Amino acid sequence: MSSRLAFRFTRRRPVQSSLSVPAGIFRITTPCRLSSSASHFNPATSPAPPVRPFFVRAILSTLRLSFRALFFTTLGFVLAAAPAYDTMVAITSPPSDAETVSLFIPQDDDAQAKEDFINSHPLTLSLRANPDFIESRPHMKIPEAWRKRNLTGGVLMGPGKVAVPPFSFSEKTGKDFVQISHVGIDLCGHMGVIHGGFLATMLDEGLARCCFPVLPFNVGMTAKLDINYKAPAMADQYLVLRATTVKVEGRKAWVEGHIETLPSKEGEEPTVLVTASALYISPKQAATMAKVYPVK
Repeated sequence: MSSRLAFRFTRRRPVQSSLSVPAGIFRITTPCRLSSSASHFNPATSPAPPVRPFFVRAILSTLRLSFRALFFTTLGFVLAAAPAYDTMVAITSPPSDAETVSLFIPQDDDAQAKEDFINSHPLTLSLRANPDFIESRPHMKIPEAWRKRNLTGGVLMGPGKVAVPPFSFSEKTGKDFVQISHVGIDLCGHMGVIHGGFLATMLDEGLARCCFPVLPFNVGMTAKLDINYKAPAMADQYLVLRATTVKVEGRKAWVEGHIETLPSKEGEEPTVLVTASALYISPKQAATMAKVYPVK
């Protein structure tokens, strides 16, 4: 043992330990005392804790495990069901036509500029002033959880595509329909020209919405669609879709329409880009479809 390390024990004094280290570093002296209660502790004479019978311990252990399993199962079910609950609420209580107009919130300056342009355009203002038309934004009625899997309401929406949900004006009796939208540069076939398939999709959906009010349960499926392209539809411009229901027979409706440019100046004439005619039939299970998805 080093001569620099020494321990002193005294029976009649509180126990002390002194640790000495080489000079110039530091010195630590730590007093240690035993309390009176600790000095009288005798494990041999202290009472042992009661031991529960085996079957009691088994029952308590089973109850604890069952409670934990039930708690975490319930928690997992609640977390998993939360999105489904929101979707069911959106299906059973969809927003009204008037509510859909203000549901969209632009996420950037470009979308805000397009939103403001359509809102302030003379065509929009004239349609809003016409009491025969009902304004809405139908894509905003699609439950949010479903939009990412919907072609026109989700996949084709966003910057560079359809930056803002189209504004729709439907005549109450299902006679006429007008839709105003903007098409971006990411919807092209040839460079700078909107893909013809996208225009066909716009017409298919727009002509169908025109005749929904006259079909049973406001639901119709495309039976026939004829399209004639008249002029190239350039990207990054505003378009107007116009449709008219020309004939109705029971569950069938015939509709004609076209897509034209939206004049940016007063007195400017629009250019017709594509025309179409279509036949829509309300399916026999239309009542069920109307309950699941508000298409009107």
